[in-house]
Amino acid sequence: MKSTGIIRKVDDLGRIVLPIELRRTLDIEERDELEIYIENERIILQKYEPSCIFCGSSRDLVLYRRRNVCQDCIKQLTKNP
Repeated sequence: MKSTGIIRKVDDLGRIVLPIELRRTLDIEERDELEIYIENERIILQKYEPSCIFCGSSRDLVLYRRRNVCQDCIKQLTKNP
């Protein structure tokens, strides 16, 4: 990963500000959702892109019981075995 040389302090509420240069580069707008997770010993921030809970597709999603499911998986689930 390339270092940008930008350093930010964590405030009293645990917040940091993402510099505008990074937000523009990653197409992150105000109110966009970010995923936060840990990989090895690093904190990863990633723009959230909704996807199907079964196959990971991000096309033709339907919200079912607060979960995203794509139309293809719905067809597979409704087929008779």
